[in-house]
Amino acid sequence: MIKINIVLHEPEIPQNTGNIARTCAATGASLHIIKPMGFTIDDKKLKRAGLDYWDKLDITYYDNTEDFYRKNPDAVIYYYSTKAPRAYTEIESYPESVYIMFGKESKGIPEEILKENKDFCVRIPMRDTLRSLNLSNSVAIAVYEILRRDSFEGLREDGELTKYVWN
Repeated sequence: MIKINIVLHEPEIPQNTGNIARTCAATGASLHIIKPMGFTIDDKKLKRAGLDYWDKLDITYYDNTEDFYRKNPDAVIYYYSTKAPRAYTEIESYPESVYIMFGKESKGIPEEILKENKDFCVRIPMRDTLRSLNLSNSVAIAVYEILRRDSFEGLREDGELTKYVWN
């Protein structure tokens, strides 16, 4: 089973972070937040977006980018950016523990980080005329692609909800 670590580099919008936290809770992914953030942790919008899943999260905060790298020296990180040369679907395989980093909503991941890690930069294909997808949607696309490749290992397979709805 692949261990997924979602890294948010200086997130700015509480609702996005809340939605991403909910995705983490639903999939078992860990959430890593690199400060500074554009909101406070007690922000009502953040809590509302994450609903009642906060107690089910594995979340770690870092004072800055250097703190993150220092505490995760062996991390294999894929950097999601609209500026990346290849699509996320071109990744051949993932390590047992993978980190996927996303940048702040207004600017993305800093270019110096992307340049230093160009072989690990990937993008989600989209039309040329648009700037970017919503951050929480992008995270969900990336997480579920990794889970799909891992045959959704560790997630509910019994179809209990489906049985309830259709019977």
